[in-house]
Amino acid sequence: EWNIILLRYFNPVGAHKTGLIGEDPIGKSNNLMPYIAQVAVGRLPYVNILGTHYDTTDGARDYIHVVDVAIGHIAAMKQFEMNCGLKIYNLGTGKGYSVLDMIKTLEKASGKTISYKECSRRPGDLAT
Repeated sequence: EWNIILLRYFNPVGAHKTGLIGEDPIGKSNNLMPYIAQVAVGRLPYVNILGTHYDTTDGARDYIHVVDVAIGHIAAMKQFEMNCGLKIYNLGTGKGYSVLDMIKTLEKASGKTISYKECSRRPGDLAT
């Protein structure tokens, strides 16, 4: 008999609080936090906010912290201790954090203004 757990989550971001595991803020900006950090230190001129009509408080995409994703994976693994069959879970914290939330938080922490530009959603990005 199979035991299968499917986890659904989008846009993980961040690093472990020790700083030992995470993204390189100096390397190529493929993810949100290094991208915002490069704008904050002047390496890039602004953050492109890709879409402003998502179902969030300010319309920008939302994110989940990588530690919350890891906790969700651990909880899912514990389900294998039982005969769970098929389980499907959406991972989230119950509160979305948007691109603008992330920008405002880094502005507050760094004391720097972070420029941004609102752009169209990328092809294939879901609005939900």
